[in-house]
Amino acid sequence: MAIALPAIATNITTPILGLVDVAITGHIGEPVYIAAIAVGGTMFNILYWLFNFLRMGTTGLTAQAYGAGDADDRNAVLGRSLAVGLLLGIVMLALSRPLGSTILGFLDADDSCADFARQYFYICIWGAPAVMATYAMSGWLIGMQDTRATMYTALITNIVNIGVSAALVYGAGRTIDGVATGTLIAQWTGALAAALFIAVRHRPRLPRLAIVRRAAPLRRFLSINIDIFLRTACLVAVTLWFTHAGAVQSTEILAANAVLLQLFMLFSFFMDGFAYAGEALGGKYLGRADSIGVRRLAKALLTIGAVFAVVFAAVYFFCGEWFVAVLTDNPPVRAIAADYLPWAAAIPLCGFAAFIYDGLFAGLTRTRPMLGAMAAAMAVFFALYFALPAGMGNHGLWLAFDVYLLVRGAVEGLAFRT
Repeated sequence: MAIALPAIATNITTPILGLVDVAITGHIGEPVYIAAIAVGGTMFNILYWLFNFLRMGTTGLTAQAYGAGDADDRNAVLGRSLAVGLLLGIVMLALSRPLGSTILGFLDADDSCADFARQYFYICIWGAPAVMATYAMSGWLIGMQDTRATMYTALITNIVNIGVSAALVYGAGRTIDGVATGTLIAQWTGALAAALFIAVRHRPRLPRLAIVRRAAPLRRFLSINIDIFLRTACLVAVTLWFTHAGAVQSTEILAANAVLLQLFMLFSFFMDGFAYAGEALGGKYLGRADSIGVRRLAKALLTIGAVFAVVFAAVYFFCGEWFVAVLTDNPPVRAIAADYLPWAAAIPLCGFAAFIYDGLFAGLTRTRPMLGAMAAAMAVFFALYFALPAGMGNHGLWLAFDVYLLVRGAVEGLAFRT
């Protein structure tokens, strides 16, 4: 719990970056602003989620080195992850125009929504190097069992985001560009805060370039992260199609789905707090060759996850309409969101096991079962979506999404026991 609670606080505050953007645009006056944030946010999910291996892979390797008491290896992992992260961020920034056009074209939003989403994307993309570096540093801090530092980083980031975005929109009269600028400034502030916490709390001695480039550990680093990259590509494909399927129905349905997905994001970031504990402790136990500790950890985390899943599902089912009203005062969007609220309320029950097992597998650096489970779940999602009657419309989309989460956890559970 000492690891999980600060991680939960971190992950509950993390979606505030998205919640603030949705809430501010939801009260500007037109649903097109919410839809644009949904599309713009999905564009960054496609890019950033693909490279989330920097966080997950770094945590597992760092935690194992921490458990083994190998300070040199811990520092080498930090150096490798930071070098890869900054390089990826610079490449994304350099390719921002073709990347933005390609992704936006696939999402198939209408012209008014696409114009605002494009504006949001081309401002926020300047935060790519900061986001990638923060992934690397956050993973290292979690592996060092220091989730308090990541919590403080998230709090600082969100305070800056709320303050700057609100000032630009409500004080300076800006719209999408004001929200995007606030997010950009917050991202760079978060990266600087994470670097400061690492320097002050842990004082790592960054290794020489020759150590970072050593062939054997670099191959292991890349092998682990390629699996996580491919696994995340499957996740992004599902998320991308979910947004695309809403966009082709109508702007109002796209906006309603964007609001309801905030329920999923809140639950996922909350549950990821326990998954991070699984990564940190699972890796530490593996570094100490303590297989009994790994099994006890898995049992405890699954029990805790099931309890919280029931609580979240009940809260969403009975209080979800209030949450929707907080995010938007647009009557058509609120009415549509109410129709699909039961599907969103089922997400915690369908998805809690997947989050827990993801954390355990990442900490143990057993990345191949993670990839296999995600690929199977993605296949079920698309098969079910296209097999369901066209008349189900958005209900069919939400049903396929819930089943996808359920399959993902079930397959990982079977793999963990073998």
